[in-house]
Amino acid sequence: MCFSATASFIAAGATFTVGAAALSRVGSPKEIPMASMPMIFAAQQAIEGVLWLDLPVGGGLSSSLSFVFLFFAYVLWPVYVPIAVLLIEPNSRVRRLLPACEAVGIGLGVHLLWWILTRSSGASAQGHHIVYESGYQPTVPVALAYLVATGLPLALSSHRWVLALGAVILVGSIVAYIFYWNAFVSVWCFFAAAASAVVFGHFQWAHSRRLRLAVA
Repeated sequence: MCFSATASFIAAGATFTVGAAALSRVGSPKEIPMASMPMIFAAQQAIEGVLWLDLPVGGGLSSSLSFVFLFFAYVLWPVYVPIAVLLIEPNSRVRRLLPACEAVGIGLGVHLLWWILTRSSGASAQGHHIVYESGYQPTVPVALAYLVATGLPLALSSHRWVLALGAVILVGSIVAYIFYWNAFVSVWCFFAAAASAVVFGHFQWAHSRRLRLAVA
C-alpha cells in the first residue's frame, strides 16, 4: 500500500475486521468466498507492511514477500473473483456469462504465474509507494483480460452491492493507472481493500433481509 508500514498495518487490521464481520453474516457456504475477500486483501496489506519494514534494512525478505504479493495480485484474483461472484449470483443469464470470465481468469493466471515463477521478484520504496519489480510489462490485451476477469464479473452482478464494489474498483483502477502507473499493483490493491466495506454492506443487507423474512 502507499504511505508507510503503519498505514499498511492499519489497513490490514481494518479489512480483516470487515472480513470477519462479513463472514458472520453469511447465510450459506457458497457465500464464504465473497465474504472472505476482505481478509485476502488484509493479508496483502500485511505483506506490504512487512515490506516497508524490511526494505530499509535489507533484511532479505523482499524477494519472497514480493513473490507472494504478486501471486495474490496476478494469479489469485483473476481466478478467484469470477468464482466468488458466480457462487452468489441468482440470475441465470448472468450465470451463463461468468464461466467465460473464469476461463479468461484462469488463462491469465497461468500466464502470469509462469512469468513470476521464471523471473526474480523484488520491490523498492519509491516516494510513498512500493514498486514491485518483476520485469513484466503488461500489454493492452493482458490489461483488458485482467479487467474482464476481475472487474466484469462484479459489473455483471444482479446484486446492487456487488455492482457497487465493481464500480469502486473500476474507479480505483483508473486513478491508479493515470496517477500511479509505476506502483499500479500496490495502489490498485489498496483501492480494492478500501472497497471491502462494500462487501460487508452486501452481507449486512442480505442478513437483514433474511431476518425480516423470518419475522414475516
